[in-house]
Amino acid sequence: MRKESVVRERGAGVPAGPPEGGPGGRWAGARRGLRFLRARWRVLGRLGGWSLLETGQTFLLGYALARALDSGFLAGRAGVGLAWLAVAGLGVVVGAYGTGRVYGVVAALVEPVRDRLVRRVAAQGVRDADGGALSRLTQQVEIARDTLAGLVLVSRSFLVAAAGALVGLFSLAPLLLLVVVPPLVAGVAVFAATLPPLARRQEAYLVADEALAEGLATICPGLRDVTALGAEERVAAGVEESVDAERRAAGALARWGVARVAALALGGHLPVVLLLATAPWLLAHDVTPGALVGALAYVTQSLLPALQNLIHGLGTSGARLTVVLRRLLPADRPDGAPAGAAGAAGAAGAAGASSAHRAVTPPGPARTRAAEPALALSRVTFAYGPHSAPVLRDLDLVVPHGGHLAVVGPSGIGKSTLTALVAGLLEPASGGIRVCGAPVPGDEAAARRVLIPQEAYVHTGTLAENLAHHRPDPVPEAELLAAAEAVGLTELLRRLGGPDAPVDPSTLSAGERQLIALTRAYLSHAPLALLDEATCHLDPDSEARAERAFATRPGGTLVVVAHRVSSARRADRILVMDGRDTAYGTHEELLSRSCLYRDLVSGWAPPGSQPPLPLGDSYRVDAVAGPGLAGDGRHVVAHGPVGQVQAARDLGDGGALGGQ
Repeated sequence: MRKESVVRERGAGVPAGPPEGGPGGRWAGARRGLRFLRARWRVLGRLGGWSLLETGQTFLLGYALARALDSGFLAGRAGVGLAWLAVAGLGVVVGAYGTGRVYGVVAALVEPVRDRLVRRVAAQGVRDADGGALSRLTQQVEIARDTLAGLVLVSRSFLVAAAGALVGLFSLAPLLLLVVVPPLVAGVAVFAATLPPLARRQEAYLVADEALAEGLATICPGLRDVTALGAEERVAAGVEESVDAERRAAGALARWGVARVAALALGGHLPVVLLLATAPWLLAHDVTPGALVGALAYVTQSLLPALQNLIHGLGTSGARLTVVLRRLLPADRPDGAPAGAAGAAGAAGAAGASSAHRAVTPPGPARTRAAEPALALSRVTFAYGPHSAPVLRDLDLVVPHGGHLAVVGPSGIGKSTLTALVAGLLEPASGGIRVCGAPVPGDEAAARRVLIPQEAYVHTGTLAENLAHHRPDPVPEAELLAAAEAVGLTELLRRLGGPDAPVDPSTLSAGERQLIALTRAYLSHAPLALLDEATCHLDPDSEARAERAFATRPGGTLVVVAHRVSSARRADRILVMDGRDTAYGTHEELLSRSCLYRDLVSGWAPPGSQPPLPLGDSYRVDAVAGPGLAGDGRHVVAHGPVGQVQAARDLGDGGALGGQ
């Protein structure tokens, strides 16, 4: 992962707000829309014609029901009532046929819009060499097409339902219009008045939500890199500000959503209440029971659902369409502005990365505190849970500047935990850790150490970009080539095609990725290098070369989690970890006083190598038989009289071992 994508200043990735479009831009968009519709008057005519069938269905819904009651069932003529209900059913069939034809007409209206957007985006991408054009073609254009189609259908449905219902109410009893129309008009007016501010808040919420999602998608895969760079506080502050921005946008949207609910209640629910409340008065003024029931059917089955779909459709999809169109049409943005939230977040992230990384990176090892050791641990205790046994208990350790420490121990004993504590990835339960005098965790300590884990990180880009990952400025090619030669990367560098050659991490072996990561760390200004089995995929010769390079780096200090005895032998001092107990010393010192270290060395030794144990060690065991000792020269033999330690039918007194 590249550092520009991970380390961000406070507030990075949070756009200041939705793109602004002045009144002139809105009027220009309206004029373009009118020109587009005038050019397709035939399509609009077909849309209106098929919609008439749905209008007839809506009209028959209430009118046929009223006639079925008044002229049929209430008059004692069931046949007439059933006939009117059959007419209503026929209207449903005809309306469904019209609805099916409407979808085809809507496609004829919307697809040209999509085609124009595709041509516009493609031309812009070719002209400006815009790498985001493909995303806009494959995703945002389709969102615009689908959203526009939905808005056309929702608006048309409301007009169809309103026309059929109002004509039906007038046909049943003009007095019904006095009860239904005023609250309906008032509800639509309230919604129309709140639509612009509601759309702006919906747009602001979408932008904030996308910015947060994009930021988290960038940060989460690189959390270990964030910690390794000591940028936890900056990244956390940026994420917190993004979350707060989305929360504020959601709160503002929710407050304006109350107006949307009020409009729906006023225009859709209030007419039902008024019809029921004024039913006695209406019946007293020659409104028949069937007409009253028909009016209720018009309101509850046609007007209320249509108004609900209109309010929710325009309130959400309309804002979404506005956001997408502003991103797709560069003319609506200021010249040079990034396209949408993604561009804003990327630009802010890139700017924040540079300043953040410079803030925590010293210019070189010369700035380390000469009076302090390179690494100091004071009574460090750490456990992975409040009830877990400590992995480290009261550990004291000092590594001087220029020192070379190897950490060894059984698998799972806590070696990687130790390097994670030093790197600041974990925090001790008690005790203190200092890197070149700076407390861990902290920005200053993070800038003075570099961690190379077992799984090496290599990102796409050029080889030079990978190697300069820990440097705030480009690395001179001569310095880069010298580092590659010192660590052992030269052969791979030539095979890939030089420093400017592109790198595909999936084509590299684990060892090749480790060489790139090691060279990257070698080029960093951090004086303390932590190699957490960072050479486990290299052959012994390559491992030795890389470790020698770090050990002889000017002003550098090396801590290695060793997995080979040769790596431990190269170190000035060795730390043996064995649960609560630790041992510290040189290779020879530990062979004489650490049973665990002798076992580890014995397990590391290849077949036919020299005996790992010295003669006459503290456990009174010789690796080979000395003068006067029984044995055949191929077995470990005890000091002193054999009879004191032998069991029955084991070694013979004074005799040869006999291969037993």
